[in-house]
Amino acid sequence: MPFESDDYLSRHVQTSEVDLSSKVDELVALATPSNSPNLALYREMLSTVIHMAQADRNRWDAKIMMQTLREMERAFGVLEQLKRRRKVTVFGSARTPADHPLYQQARELGALLAHRDLMVITGAGGGIMAAAHEGAGMENSLGFNITLPFEQAANATMRGSHHLLSFHFFFLRKLFFVKEADGLVLCPGGFGTLDEALEVLTLIQTGKSPLVPVVLLDQPGGSYWEDALGFIRRQLGDNGYILPTDLNLMHLVYSAEEAVDEIARFYRNFHSSRWLKDRFVIRLNHPLNEAAMAKLHADFAVLCKEGGFTQQPHCEQERDEPELCDLTRLAFAFNGRDYGRLRALLNVVNEPENWAT
Repeated sequence: MPFESDDYLSRHVQTSEVDLSSKVDELVALATPSNSPNLALYREMLSTVIHMAQADRNRWDAKIMMQTLREMERAFGVLEQLKRRRKVTVFGSARTPADHPLYQQARELGALLAHRDLMVITGAGGGIMAAAHEGAGMENSLGFNITLPFEQAANATMRGSHHLLSFHFFFLRKLFFVKEADGLVLCPGGFGTLDEALEVLTLIQTGKSPLVPVVLLDQPGGSYWEDALGFIRRQLGDNGYILPTDLNLMHLVYSAEEAVDEIARFYRNFHSSRWLKDRFVIRLNHPLNEAAMAKLHADFAVLCKEGGFTQQPHCEQERDEPELCDLTRLAFAFNGRDYGRLRALLNVVNEPENWAT
């Protein structure tokens, strides 16, 4: 989404007793490289802080803003060093004991993900989180801890790691769980795990988070996720609270190997996606053949507000990502609503028989 300046903030700074607008410009110029494309954004951030200081809100509000900015800046610095590596977030109970089959399964999951050169993100605690990091090892692990009066200590794999970040607020921690994830695996857990599962699905369903594979992992013979899916089908689906295709956003498996294979299949041809104004662009490792394009037009035309699907090279609007310029683009005027059907489209895109040779 293109940046739009908040004129209200600028006017507030300019009309105060002391004109701080020029001071903000000076500070931005001193602190920011002259060729930065983010100059306007930094100016807006500073104007926002000044606006809050002028309003002199209560101390709790000020502390929330300070802590949020501080934690985000530190997280961005650490994660910048890892931006070229794909990552998978693993959710699950912190209370799963080490002798439980789910613990062994999560440890196997971590090892298999690391073998595919995928980093493993968890909340850095015990239980499922500790198991996944044990399997992946320290160099392939990333931990987002939360400061709590209990269960807050980092697990043995993450303790002392440069890949460990601590958060005071749950909402910030959850932001990074999703922002950094190229895939998500959800193991059985408590209220926190269910909260994370439903938030992830809501963000993807509404287009607030990019489409990534969401895998529900249970032990063989387990019914945790099957029971949850039964409730979703009966109460949400049958009552029309979600689209029938929304169930495509998640995939249930019963082994660590199946979970990793599902993530790998998602990226066989699909690379990434983004909006270019009113056009949705899917970047592909391989262009699609004519038969595949015909299938998209026949089976997925409902996704298009107008026109159809076209394949094209990168365009000038994507100059901020030059490393992706060689990838083919599948572009269309996406309705922005049915992400479950879009997930089904990606299954077609990822089948090798649909690639141009």
